[in-house]
Amino acid sequence: MDEVPESGASPEPPSKPLPWRAVALAGLLIVGGAVALVLAERSTHHPAAPAGRSAKTFARTPVSVRISSTLPDWLAPGAPIVVTGWTSPNVRVALVLAGRRVGVVRAGSRGRFVLAGVTGRSGNADVLVRAGGRDFPVGKLVVRPIRIAAVGDVTPGEGVSDAVTSGSRAASYAWAGVGRLLRSADIATANLEGAIAAKGDPVPNKEYHFRGSQKFLRGSVTAGGLDVVTVANNHSLDFGRPGLLATLRAVRAVHLRSVGGGANLAQARRPVVLVVGGLRVALLGYSDIRPAGFDAGPSSPGATPAEPSLIEADVARARKHADVVVVWFHWGVERAVIPDARQRLFAKTALAAGASLVLGAHPHVLQPLQRKGHTLVAWSLGNFVFPSGGASTRTGVLLVGLDARGVSGAKLVPATIHGYRPVLNQPVKLERAWAFAK
Repeated sequence: MDEVPESGASPEPPSKPLPWRAVALAGLLIVGGAVALVLAERSTHHPAAPAGRSAKTFARTPVSVRISSTLPDWLAPGAPIVVTGWTSPNVRVALVLAGRRVGVVRAGSRGRFVLAGVTGRSGNADVLVRAGGRDFPVGKLVVRPIRIAAVGDVTPGEGVSDAVTSGSRAASYAWAGVGRLLRSADIATANLEGAIAAKGDPVPNKEYHFRGSQKFLRGSVTAGGLDVVTVANNHSLDFGRPGLLATLRAVRAVHLRSVGGGANLAQARRPVVLVVGGLRVALLGYSDIRPAGFDAGPSSPGATPAEPSLIEADVARARKHADVVVVWFHWGVERAVIPDARQRLFAKTALAAGASLVLGAHPHVLQPLQRKGHTLVAWSLGNFVFPSGGASTRTGVLLVGLDARGVSGAKLVPATIHGYRPVLNQPVKLERAWAFAK
């Protein structure tokens, strides 16, 4: 499509006919007795990039190209790629990625072009602009899946927050055995089980009340590498609605994002959408473990209740605006090692509405991973930073690769909880850990 001139711009004067000297004999081509005369114009026109814009300039050719955009460090498979630049007016220009033409346009009347395409499979791809029968290199692009790291229950309560923020133990202490792996992910996410609130009374009729400090939460980001937490669980309102609101403020203060809770139901249902590797990833959170007064209401703070109608509507809406949808659930039966009927119902609802990755918490033990096509359900990720004993000490870091189709691969890196600190069972080389997500 031609570029529309700016309002008020003077029309370009018509080009003058070239004198006969401007026409040069390029060569004779003899094919089967036929003689073809090939002529080329000695063009004196070279497109210029706009003032102030840096550009790559290539050697003088019958058609020259200037690239005015830069490539990102990497993109996920199926992500959009855009290359802009300048060439001779009305020239046909193609975008070539890893030897495959992914986009074609005709430059505008002033030579401007915007090429758009979609990345293909993972790998290191040469990006070229093809015009006038020549290839003009743009650069190399790394194409790889988005790397998600997900872990289970992280609590600031049960003395954990006090233990890691007092004396000689810094806030990073709880994460020392796993932090490097979590920080290597593009998105690291966990279930935050408890309030970050200095004030407030514990709600009645509950056996356990979890509360911790802002310092503990900050360590979860700086040392643990967390990016998004779900607060849709049965401990986020242990210190009432004021405690939840204080937690949400604390989360924002350390540049975390939260799902599954809010000042009202509309806010609690709102997804977090992150743009990573050129794709939009939406995250949602729901709780099926619902003490009295914990559900968010039309005008009251709380957690998002796991109700099929809400799940279906929210996931479908998120999928319209995102490439991949990830859903957290707080569900199941404590200490159970297999999912129950309600877990299966909620997972089925989320997947049918367009979710690609479903993450579960609450049973305090690991439950199986279930992969089907480009979807994955992690029924329970167990405890993580949590006082544990027996079977609940067995945990892990779930690594997932995502592309535009959904889940491209996954693996669980085993870990063991010592007291309340998760430690990988074996040292892990990061490149090897993510080898499935290349």
